[in-house]
Amino acid sequence: MSETKTLNEKIVVNSRYNKIWQSFKSSKTALISLFIVLAFFAVSIFGSFFLPYDPNLTEQNISNPQRPSETHWFGTDEQGRDIFSRVVDGTKVSILVGVMSVAFSLFFGTILGAISGYYGGKVDIIIMRIMDIMFAIPSILLSVCLMMVLGTGIDKAIVAIGLVAIPQYARIVRGNVLAEKENDYVKAAKIIGSSDIVIIFKNILPNILSSIIVKSTLGISTAILDVAALGFLGLGVKPPQSEWGTMLSESRKFVTQAPHTMIFPGAAISITVLVFNLLGDKLRDALDPKFFN
Repeated sequence: MSETKTLNEKIVVNSRYNKIWQSFKSSKTALISLFIVLAFFAVSIFGSFFLPYDPNLTEQNISNPQRPSETHWFGTDEQGRDIFSRVVDGTKVSILVGVMSVAFSLFFGTILGAISGYYGGKVDIIIMRIMDIMFAIPSILLSVCLMMVLGTGIDKAIVAIGLVAIPQYARIVRGNVLAEKENDYVKAAKIIGSSDIVIIFKNILPNILSSIIVKSTLGISTAILDVAALGFLGLGVKPPQSEWGTMLSESRKFVTQAPHTMIFPGAAISITVLVFNLLGDKLRDALDPKFFN
């Protein structure tokens, strides 16, 4: 009897996954966005092995940027560094910080939100008031303050951007847990003696996973913008590491005479943020509970 029940549950889960995939792949925008996102991940992992030039190598006696040519596809900056190589090399910084900072904030935000929503009472009040205080401070301002305290570096940027985003995930998880904990399956789990940890992480969280996935996808684009903003302000990664925001900052004085120094890193930021946002929107549509009614 139990084997039949398990088999039926697997069939239901597989059927739902098939419906999600069918809904997702029916949108050309979703497939194109997914392809570009995967391409960015591939570039961030393997791109450094195929760079035509050392992204941090400075040529001697170079005082002005060179325009795009057959030798340098995206041109060079004021130090003679190949912009194409630096844009490709900078992809790993943006993707790494985006993914890791979201993982950081998702981990702590999920725990805090789940505890707050499940237990309620004073625990809920204390956690949510702390989240409200963090919400009251503009995210970029809080990130800047944290970076000034922590110092520059990829690891510091991950921590700073991740900390700032924790309240967003905590609120989403809390709201979903508040709704889910009133369902019959949670009451049944309590009756059979399941512990609170089992109920939260085995019963409730899997049922709110769709909201978390969508928010995480959109959160990566926000994190990429944040790390670019920190780099533009000189608080990002340590030079001479390639990073898109830092490249934009360095190209400000050449806007009129060498606009390519700003166009290509700016385009990289815009395209990356756009495709992650589009992917998140399409995931939200595919994971919409109304689709399964």
